[in-house]
Amino acid sequence: MFKPSYTITNKLLANIKKISSIIIELNNRRFQEVVLYELEKKAREISTYASTSIEGNPLPLTDVKQIIKNKPENLRDSEQEIINYNAVLEELNINLQKQSINFNIDLILSVHKKIVNKLLPKYQLGKLRKEPVFVNNPKTGKTVYWPPDYGDVPELIKGLLDFVIKNKGVVDPLIIAGVFHKQFATIHPFMDGNGRTTRICTKILLADMGLDTFNLFSFENYYNKNVTNYFNNVGVSGNYYDIADSVDFTGWLEYFTDGIIDELLRVKKLLMEISPGPTMELFSYHEKILKLIEKKGYITDSNYTKITERAKATRSLDFNKLINLGFIERKGKGRATYYILKER
Repeated sequence: MFKPSYTITNKLLANIKKISSIIIELNNRRFQEVVLYELEKKAREISTYASTSIEGNPLPLTDVKQIIKNKPENLRDSEQEIINYNAVLEELNINLQKQSINFNIDLILSVHKKIVNKLLPKYQLGKLRKEPVFVNNPKTGKTVYWPPDYGDVPELIKGLLDFVIKNKGVVDPLIIAGVFHKQFATIHPFMDGNGRTTRICTKILLADMGLDTFNLFSFENYYNKNVTNYFNNVGVSGNYYDIADSVDFTGWLEYFTDGIIDELLRVKKLLMEISPGPTMELFSYHEKILKLIEKKGYITDSNYTKITERAKATRSLDFNKLINLGFIERKGKGRATYYILKER
């Protein structure tokens, strides 16, 4: 049975209390849909950029935004990584709003399959590795860590999931999420895509914090600010079988919760800075317009009539409001008029 070793230090306890305080403060406030819609989109862009950048993806944030928006064909691997990660985040945000997610091995394998879609051979998609792997220092090229034998991976993952399930509601979710993050990276269960899968799955566990504005949250951003520091904290060195029983999670948990605080304060600052008036509020019919444009790339009045019962005059007002708020722009004239998302 997996029993992680860690100490609830004064710093860790203070971090957990501070995180709880910020979450309560944010959950007690109500924000306009126009604010939340825009920030959720930005959070996905930042998370996608940061998590893939950590793994060496060279694309800057400006390119990441364009790739997410335009979804080009004939993608290079660096672009496919962006499309994959953003798609998983979109699906995750929708599912978390509808229901709590059953955290199990099937979920983890499903996340991995989507993360490495078109990037690995099909027999490796969503499959625990059947081969040995090594972790090299990117600067020296020398091997610094030998993960467990592939034959031991299923049982190690089962032990980790048992820890998560049995301690839910007993141990603080921050501790559970933090322990999962480091131990999953230590097991290194896949041939590739371990880091991205780890961060997505940790994100799912962090939703248990009870943060209503979870979809505005991009904890990957903190790690990407200093990737070396992240790897030094989350990683281990040597042979797994030599160090497995001596790993102490305390330092990592302090760093992990530091990152949560940093990101919560970033989100809090953004929310406090934006205080829209009643005229900026979006309603369900406005959101239908935006979602259809995101799906098709554009919308016409004819498209809009198929998803709403609003009269022609009010449909025009709906489009004009989104134009005035800077969400969309009008293209074409007369019957050829259509609307697209405005570059922000």
